[in-house]
Amino acid sequence: MDAQLKPRSYIIISPVRNEAKYLHLTIEAVTKQTVLPKRWIIVDDGSADETGAVATAAAAKYDWIRVVHRSDRGYRQPGGGVVEAFYDGYDQIGALDWDFLVKLDGDLSFVPEYFAQCLLHFQQDPRLGIGGGTVCKETFGGLAPESTVDPRFHVRGATKIYRRECWDCIGGLIQAPGWDTVDEFKANMLGWSTYTFPDIKVLHYRPAGQAQGNWKNWVKNGHANYVTGYHPLFVILKCVSRLKSKPYGIAALGLFTGYLGGYLQRAPMVGDQRLIRYVRDQQMRRLLNRESLWTQKPLKPSAAQRVPVVQSLSEAPLSR
Repeated sequence: MDAQLKPRSYIIISPVRNEAKYLHLTIEAVTKQTVLPKRWIIVDDGSADETGAVATAAAAKYDWIRVVHRSDRGYRQPGGGVVEAFYDGYDQIGALDWDFLVKLDGDLSFVPEYFAQCLLHFQQDPRLGIGGGTVCKETFGGLAPESTVDPRFHVRGATKIYRRECWDCIGGLIQAPGWDTVDEFKANMLGWSTYTFPDIKVLHYRPAGQAQGNWKNWVKNGHANYVTGYHPLFVILKCVSRLKSKPYGIAALGLFTGYLGGYLQRAPMVGDQRLIRYVRDQQMRRLLNRESLWTQKPLKPSAAQRVPVVQSLSEAPLSR
């Protein structure tokens, strides 16, 4: 399939909520792609601003853009809410054929060759199930990765590309915090590889957690670790390592509060005991410095395959 990759073989779904400030920039980035999507479904998740109007205007201009308008639930629902909105978009695919499915946030910018470059990685590695660009923030020196602690097998939820065969294997996404970790662990357990492409950058206008605040974001992450079935020892050591992160102590305490809260509330974990055993085994391997997901080495497209583009958005800025 990959050797004869069709130029319009991917579909994008973008759950967005109150993104009027940035959505037009993401629309500009997608509509300028050298390889356009077969369909882009923007799900307005009950926005209180002009997000819905911005999306509707784009759909009127491009026949491959569709918009789904959801009613306002009255609050932001971290984790589960975005997946619920995502599936409202997914239901609109119907019988449309696709090879890759993209979950894309509405506050990103990237170069016109972004998806062409990403799909080359999938061509190079037939076992690559989930991939995506490096999510960056603007600094005085250009673009810098938003996170320096993410493991190499993690692909940020802001821009995830699923190979269809992998998507079918993992059975889609769970509607709970941790959805963007459970999918990767399950894919790896089933023999797929997952990783971020360090050579392909995505500019994130609103850094992760900004909509909720640092404390709520770290608590959410801790709860997501609980839902995913993280080993208690691994979480404790993870919290200790976060003591050095700014704002000092907030990340560690938030993570532990969210994780412990899951036990105290008797919240449901992911309902797959085999997956939980796999996650904990990989984490113990990591702690014992043995071969694990943390040591896997992703394949890169050969020099002959690479799409020649300016790699840095700071060198080829998009209008803002």
